[in-house]
Amino acid sequence: MAISRGAGTEIIRSAHFEDVNNTAETLILGKQHHIYTVLNIIFYCTAQNGTEPGYLSLSAYDSNAGTTAQNIYIAKISNSSNTTFVWNDKFSFNGFEPTDFAGPVDSDAKQDAIADQGSSVPQYLRFQTDGASTLYDITVTYIDQNNA
Repeated sequence: MAISRGAGTEIIRSAHFEDVNNTAETLILGKQHHIYTVLNIIFYCTAQNGTEPGYLSLSAYDSNAGTTAQNIYIAKISNSSNTTFVWNDKFSFNGFEPTDFAGPVDSDAKQDAIADQGSSVPQYLRFQTDGASTLYDITVTYIDQNNA
């Protein structure tokens, strides 16, 4: 039986990535009128060059400055080779950016614009390392709420 993906649905998803390095890997690609709640991310470092870390970030709207497609860093991951880090802290993000406004968020209208996701710019969660020789295997589990 196929999974229902229509408006008003909520499904748990997971994705797996092998040998992620300094080429930014999109872990979750936003879709308009969706809300994503990250439940956990498992980072296993398969190889590390020196002390090169990895970075978990969102490409998202900066509601403070009113700027589109900004790298909002969430975490710096510094595993040594053959070790695991589990991110258990839940957080959510919208699938698309709001219709542009001059920041900061100082009115109900601006808060509504963020929730309405009225732009044509997707937001996404991604991971990358400082170098091609530092590699991570990643598993992400999240809830996808479709409000279209």
